[in-house]
Amino acid sequence: MTPPKTPRTKRALLGALLTFGLIQLVPYGRDHENPPMGAEPAWDSPRTRELFMTACGDCHSHATVWPWYTHIAPASWLVMHDVMEGREHFNVSGWPDGARHADDAAEEYAEGEMPPGLYTPLHPEAELGAADREALLTGLRATFGGGSEHH
Repeated sequence: MTPPKTPRTKRALLGALLTFGLIQLVPYGRDHENPPMGAEPAWDSPRTRELFMTACGDCHSHATVWPWYTHIAPASWLVMHDVMEGREHFNVSGWPDGARHADDAAEEYAEGEMPPGLYTPLHPEAELGAADREALLTGLRATFGGGSEHH
């Protein structure tokens, strides 16, 4: 049995609904056009590229896939921020311009810093199995360097 709705509860719900509607008018996070891919790094193998694009490509390339929830604020704001920050930090599109932190890619992946914990529940394909994780890590080290000796 649901409790009766008081006028105060109704006003709060109406206010929340109105606020949600109003934030949809904020234009940030709605530009989902990916720039051209451009040149990519010299991948050590096609498999490394495939695994990278599966686990990392949404934020670290210009091949971002924009799911339905990226069209709804405030999720659109958070996703746009993460994509822009990811591309700025390390971007395999338009190589070598995005190589700024390429040598950190393998170790951040090895340490579990990437992909971020908030990303994988919504993108289960990015949570690679043990063999694929190891293959990606080996491929990242072969492609970008940054082996454990730099740690």
